[in-house]
Amino acid sequence: MTSIDHITLEVADASAAQQFYDAAFGLGDRVRVRASDTPSSGFRGYTLSITVTQPADVNAFVEAALAAGATTIKPVAKSLWGVGGTVQAPDGAIWKIATSAKKDTGPARREPESIVLLLGVDDVGASKQFYTARGLPVGKSFGSYVQFDLKDSPVQLGLYKRRALAKDAGVPEDGTGSHRIVIGGDSAATDPDGFAWEAAAR
Repeated sequence: MTSIDHITLEVADASAAQQFYDAAFGLGDRVRVRASDTPSSGFRGYTLSITVTQPADVNAFVEAALAAGATTIKPVAKSLWGVGGTVQAPDGAIWKIATSAKKDTGPARREPESIVLLLGVDDVGASKQFYTARGLPVGKSFGSYVQFDLKDSPVQLGLYKRRALAKDAGVPEDGTGSHRIVIGGDSAATDPDGFAWEAAAR
């Protein structure tokens, strides 16, 4: 368990979801979908982030997502750390598009610097121990946040206290049922908060 090959979102309508993700983000096989009718309501306990190089890229991704059917949770805005906005896909997944840059340096492009999966966990220390015991090296760790250093992994991974993650996303923390996400890596496991990993096909 040293990298994330892809993530799979479990959705009610796989065809519609695939069309949305192709049009909105164009992330290819890094984000996959499959049909599921497993009950889920409210906050699913995770967010996905696309980091980009400049504010124009944030706007380009957000505008494409909204045109494809996403809804705004937090409009694009400047903050102390940079520029970002948050949208919710039609399938319910929450996506944050952000950059640490505050000024544009060129034309807008829809090319991500990285894709980051943030898991909202009940006990950051216990979840950190679970993942480090399985070979994930820690890059940054402070308070209620852990960022793993997955080198050239197609998708990066972080841990955040569930309540703090929901607040950052701009949604209530309440939620029940399935997370509606499966993490594709090099082995199968289920973490302390019920997030499932499955071995990616090679």
